[in-house]
Amino acid sequence: MNNTMNIEEFLAESPEKQGYRCGFIAIVGRPNVGKSTLMNHLIGQKVSITSKKAQTTRHKVTGIYTDDTAQFIFVDTPGFQTEHRNALNERLNLNVTETMGGVDAIVFVIEAMRFTEADRRVMRLLPKHLPVLLVINKIDQAKAQNKAALDEFVGQVRAEFEFAGVEVVSAKHGLGIANLLHALKPFLPESAPLYPEDMVTDKSSRFLATEIVREKLFRYLGEELPYAMNVEMEQFKEENGMYRIYIAVLVERENQKPIVIGKGGEKLKKISTEARLDMEKLFGCKVFLKVWVKVKSGWADDVRFLRELGL
Repeated sequence: MNNTMNIEEFLAESPEKQGYRCGFIAIVGRPNVGKSTLMNHLIGQKVSITSKKAQTTRHKVTGIYTDDTAQFIFVDTPGFQTEHRNALNERLNLNVTETMGGVDAIVFVIEAMRFTEADRRVMRLLPKHLPVLLVINKIDQAKAQNKAALDEFVGQVRAEFEFAGVEVVSAKHGLGIANLLHALKPFLPESAPLYPEDMVTDKSSRFLATEIVREKLFRYLGEELPYAMNVEMEQFKEENGMYRIYIAVLVERENQKPIVIGKGGEKLKKISTEARLDMEKLFGCKVFLKVWVKVKSGWADDVRFLRELGL
């Protein structure tokens, strides 16, 4: 991944393209409706972490898809959290509302045949002055074949908000992605591209490395512990054509450390190995990765510390 090109140099070299469009699109919804999976398919590469557990995205992750006619800059937001009120979740919710104030269009993602009160809480935050596209995700063969039931479901949701349009997708299987991009393009303003065409995210390699480790923690640990954890980059340096990366896993209590480490260190070793392989694939070079666990009590309620983490 080569993000080294100076943006100012790129803009100076990039000629105006007649009718070219470029703009920002926020992807919003309640936790666990598939927002991160959807963005990864939209840009054609994994930059946002995914898990079956809700609330895995904690940062606004920007993914970029560029073709000959438009550049789509997607912002994947945390799932709007209505439970577990603490400083962390208040900060995440603020991220969502701030993001919606600075984009050209919004994708509101819900699960097919399931519209909950949590979805309605997010919908009430949607701005009326921006185009909002309703995206029905997690559509499987059975739901797609029952067209009458699906049409009735879509009609019920559309009755509660004035959407600019509706698209049905399966983010997991990459279905409906081309149609969604086609539907979003008219909402982007005419503009030259803001980023080089081979750039898929504006996030740094340091950021992406911590996100990969956090994804593995969510995948391999229990239902509750990941919500009491975060990851912190201790050191990131390039040396002899390889990355040397040192990451600390933060837990709130001493008795949580053995859960992360596992018997004989096997769990942490598995997490580290899979994270390293993902990093090597993403960065295109060898990676030395060291991951360990340390206790930092009350970090989820420490607003100053959350700012230091970029939350």
